[in-house]
Amino acid sequence: MINKALNHLEELLVTFLMGAATLIIFVSVVHRYMAGVDIPGLQDWLLTLNFGWAQELCIIMFVWMAKFGAAYGVRTGIHVGVDVLINRLDDGMRGKFIVFGLLAGALFTGVVASLGAHFVWENGAHYAIFQMLGIDTGDNYEGPTTPDLEWPTWMVYSAIPLGSSLMCFRFLQVTWGFLKTGELPHHDHGHVDGLEDEKPPVDVNLYGMDDNLHMHDLKHPMVGDRRSGDDRRHGDAQAQENERRQNERRDNDKNGGQQ
Repeated sequence: MINKALNHLEELLVTFLMGAATLIIFVSVVHRYMAGVDIPGLQDWLLTLNFGWAQELCIIMFVWMAKFGAAYGVRTGIHVGVDVLINRLDDGMRGKFIVFGLLAGALFTGVVASLGAHFVWENGAHYAIFQMLGIDTGDNYEGPTTPDLEWPTWMVYSAIPLGSSLMCFRFLQVTWGFLKTGELPHHDHGHVDGLEDEKPPVDVNLYGMDDNLHMHDLKHPMVGDRRSGDDRRHGDAQAQENERRQNERRDNDKNGGQQ
């Protein structure tokens, strides 16, 4: 339940930031262009509007979007990896290297989150939280502000510890799922959310395409993978079964057309 809510929050945040930043940039560009057009009344009104903050706000929004989008990418398997050598290993060694890579990603993002949290705390969050709670701030540093919006920079930089912490959690989540099922999250690059996928005319293993974009997991054999004799016999039997089903569909289509 909590994980599902976190997934929705992650997706909504990235979607909102992307849409809002695009809208703000569009309005800012239109304002800048129209303010230079000599239209009585309209030009004077546009010149009274100040959009100098738009660029800074969009930069902040894109930073937050990138950090949380990276965590989303780990969960859905969007990130591209260099794994030509790993994909040539047998299942046992490949599984060990995959777990090592995932744990290395969790360690790296965990370190970044820790260092980022320390930086944010010392850059003004300490002062702001103590002041909000009515605690004596002492000699704590109030922290700088952004040039245009004059927001505390610790709020802007909070994207680093928050996004990196979520990314670390996603790495651990994918690792746990891989250890239990031997499967990695896969992303269909041809899929568009909101559109119904057309069902293929024959049974196709969508994970069997040798795209060299992701680590090959242990559940879905890829094209060109070295397989044991039992695996090859199973694959041949599966191919025969697929051919039989395809022939049945053709016969049914012919019978339906004749009727």
